[in-house]
Amino acid sequence: MEIIFNEFFQEELTIQAIQAAMEDGEITSKELVMYYLFRIAKYDQAGPNINSILEINPDAIFIAEALDAERKTKGSRGPLHGIPVLLKDNIETNDSMHTSAGTIALENNISSHDAFLVEKLRKAGAVILGKTNMTELANGMSTEMWAGYSSRGGQVLNPYGDANLYVGGSSSGSAVAVAANFTALSVGTETDASILSPAIQNSVVGIKPTVGLISRTGLIPFTYSQDTAGPFARTVTDATILLEALAGVDKDDPVTFKSEGKLHDNYSEYLDRYGLRGARIGIFNPVSKEYYHLNEHYTSEDNNEDLFKNVIQTLMDEGAKVICDIEIPSFHREWSWGVSLYELKHSLDNYLSKLPSHMPVHSITELIEFNKKLEERALKYGQNKLEMREAFSNTLRNPEYLNAKLEDLYFSQEQGIDYALKKYDLDAILFPSYIGSTLCAKAGYPSIAVPAGYMESGRPFGVTFAGTAFSEGVLIKIAFAFEQATKHRRSPNMK
Repeated sequence: MEIIFNEFFQEELTIQAIQAAMEDGEITSKELVMYYLFRIAKYDQAGPNINSILEINPDAIFIAEALDAERKTKGSRGPLHGIPVLLKDNIETNDSMHTSAGTIALENNISSHDAFLVEKLRKAGAVILGKTNMTELANGMSTEMWAGYSSRGGQVLNPYGDANLYVGGSSSGSAVAVAANFTALSVGTETDASILSPAIQNSVVGIKPTVGLISRTGLIPFTYSQDTAGPFARTVTDATILLEALAGVDKDDPVTFKSEGKLHDNYSEYLDRYGLRGARIGIFNPVSKEYYHLNEHYTSEDNNEDLFKNVIQTLMDEGAKVICDIEIPSFHREWSWGVSLYELKHSLDNYLSKLPSHMPVHSITELIEFNKKLEERALKYGQNKLEMREAFSNTLRNPEYLNAKLEDLYFSQEQGIDYALKKYDLDAILFPSYIGSTLCAKAGYPSIAVPAGYMESGRPFGVTFAGTAFSEGVLIKIAFAFEQATKHRRSPNMK
């Protein structure tokens, strides 16, 4: 016998609608959690087998019940009270769930602390629903590994297409879970394109914030210079609400100190339907065949010219001043990847070294050997990225690394994003799909990816708005106005 749910429960639920229904007594957080668990059971590991969820929090229903009781006796804590949130599997939680970054070696790793952002979510009243699948070690394992694959969780699939449709960067499970309506919200992490890419590919909103807006304490690291967590949602409004809850200064993460006085308690004030009026937006689109060749997962189909032209027309129709064919001097430069090479060695070794003594690995060397012993399960795509980094210094004093770090900042900021913003007096830069991700990643600057239509095949198309440090408010304003003018987002057909 199939469970009968309240008629309120439709696929594309928003936080505002959910909160109104809970305040009116029409639904409870417990019922909402059960609804999402039902959809996960029906579609994620059965039916189309989307495979976006790694594990479910066994206490989720209990937490929801407690928050329902609190609402009755004390009132709501805020917009996230009783709202389910999924977390990428490299975000630590002090509960019954594991934090493995998709590896078999860490599949029994239970953290003794919540990540700082998880503490903030719990205080806001969110229900941590579970952990999402991801590209193993945030794509730090192998050059041959498919995006969205982990040894622990298998392959995440794009709900908008067949098994061969690209699912996006390492936060693919978090994006897909939102796209497939397995949760209201989710949290991913990005080093370069890991939020923006899966948001674009799965027709959801993804915010990659300024590095330093959200604490990295309690995240399994990839780099020190570029890592950040960020929200996924089906609307700009919901992504903004989640961003508000995640942002904050953390005494244990020095990168957040620079956000003091620059972050906002209420990013929702930027949700302006007419936010495009008078906005100056630069259009960057000189994508060459060489670019596609150098970026194997980014094809000419990602940059659908007709759909991109429609976006530009919408911006103009809504009152924006559009400056076409802007110049970004450093866009086509051959970047050094010294920062990610050396910082993964240093940061991951440090993280592993602090694991409890009963864990099987405490260094990259031990991780490599562990994987070799379980080759059939752990090394479907090999581990050449790990092996390449094994011999690197862990002192971060190598000239190659230091020069790469300085060049990354100079060419992505002074000769990149900031150059274009200043030269053309822009509020933001528009990129087709996520082609601006590397510039924004190396600069540590924010971007918002939003749905922008669908191709004839049904494949999602999206665009990215980017700006300078701590310009999240401006980007939210622009993205929200574009979203409200177009309402492109539609649910995938998973029947």
